[in-house]
Amino acid sequence: MKFNPVIEHLKTYEPGKPIELVVREFGIDPSEIVKLASNENPYGCTPKAVEAVKRCADLMYRYPDDTMDELKRGLAERFGVEKSNLVIGAGSDQIIEFACRAKLYGGAKILQSEITFAMYQIYAAQSGANILRAPGIAHDLDAIFSLYKEHDPDMIFICAPNNPTGDCLDRVDVENFIDEIDRDTLVVLDGAYQEYASYKDPAKAVDPAALVAKFPHLLYLGTFSKAYGLGGMRIGYGIADESIIKALYKLRPPFNVTTLSLVAATEALKDEEFVKNSLKSCFEEMRRYEAFAENFGIKTIDSYTNFITLILDGVADSSRLCDALLRRGIIVRDLKGYGMNAVRITIGKPDENSRFFEVAGQLLESGEI
Repeated sequence: MKFNPVIEHLKTYEPGKPIELVVREFGIDPSEIVKLASNENPYGCTPKAVEAVKRCADLMYRYPDDTMDELKRGLAERFGVEKSNLVIGAGSDQIIEFACRAKLYGGAKILQSEITFAMYQIYAAQSGANILRAPGIAHDLDAIFSLYKEHDPDMIFICAPNNPTGDCLDRVDVENFIDEIDRDTLVVLDGAYQEYASYKDPAKAVDPAALVAKFPHLLYLGTFSKAYGLGGMRIGYGIADESIIKALYKLRPPFNVTTLSLVAATEALKDEEFVKNSLKSCFEEMRRYEAFAENFGIKTIDSYTNFITLILDGVADSSRLCDALLRRGIIVRDLKGYGMNAVRITIGKPDENSRFFEVAGQLLESGEI
């Protein structure tokens, strides 16, 4: 059977290993497995969202409200935008897909950092676009701008904070960069981890409403999968000028977000205290990882997210460490696929982190990895 030739060269996105797979492969009791690979909120979501979903469970036979009015009103109030500036997706990933399909055609080009969220280039490649990558582990705006001037791309992706590294650009630098970009080039600013960055350092906090008002060529992305703990509900949002939103809506399938996802996100948005407590715990525990890394002579990337990247050059092999941890029931993310001898570790609950420190410490001291 023949398929679109673009598919032949596409890479498949590799998510973190699910607990169920580790149970099957290694026969480990599920209660003993620690999953620190997918950047989920270890505290789950607000109980208010859980209760709301339970109350609405008997509505599963009905199609969802396709206007998504209640959630849009909540987001519009939170960010100070109009409902017409919002699009809701099955995760912010789906909005990336909409944007690529809307903007990339006829030999189009995208520009991104070399090490960043894999779905940018995957969706771009599906549209037949060429991918330009600015070198470096962190976002180098000078390098990105240089490639922009040389190649005139149709889309630019900026991930702030960046996944999978955790670094984050300053708000002022982001704004100055966008201001230099031609208004016919779509700039996608991925703020999936903005809640974490804003909590840790106000200089990293972007204001989507102010950016959209100033830059009609900007699409801001947010998600309920991280700080709000709704990864399993698959719901995200985009904020942009109304002209961009109208274009994306023409590509949006009907009922693309489930009834229960809408209910959960609407309630989660109301519970700011739950999110603040999660953020506080995350960065308290991250200091333990920084101390662990320092003790073993491991370099880290200053993280503004709910994960931390340990660079293992001169200390251990990342793939061997990940495999050894996996066999002991601890799931972390190997970054060899990004060209880095490094591991990305989601900040878990205190007891989960203690388990990692104990097992990883023993492995590093043994010299076997």
